[in-house]
Amino acid sequence: MSLETMEPNPAWDEASYEDAIDTLEAHNDELVYKVWGGDWCKDCRKLLPDFGAALDAAGVPEDRIDEIAVDEDKQGPGVEEYGVEYIPTVVVERAPAGADGDDGEEVTRFVEEEDRPPAIWLADRLEEELQ
Repeated sequence: MSLETMEPNPAWDEASYEDAIDTLEAHNDELVYKVWGGDWCKDCRKLLPDFGAALDAAGVPEDRIDEIAVDEDKQGPGVEEYGVEYIPTVVVERAPAGADGDDGEEVTRFVEEEDRPPAIWLADRLEEELQ
């Protein structure tokens, strides 16, 4: 099931997020984004449209974005497995690539309480983890 809140914000200013977009784009072929949220959630409605726009601007393929809807009790696929307590939560994993041993390894995660928008927060963490 997809999340309406992940539809890219048409008013989002791509030029203001050039560094974050460049970082996300540089890792298109090695990462998968798992996004837990709810269209009913005010934090998701606030944060995810801009994140969707950033992923779109970075050219992240749709098959690298897994949108996971949770109910108002924050229950849904993968919630227990990934320890999701707050939404939105974005888990960034290494993409399945074969026998390199890194398949599905979590690289970083954004949880709704972070102090910066998801695209910027994740880009900063990806630079630290993958450089």
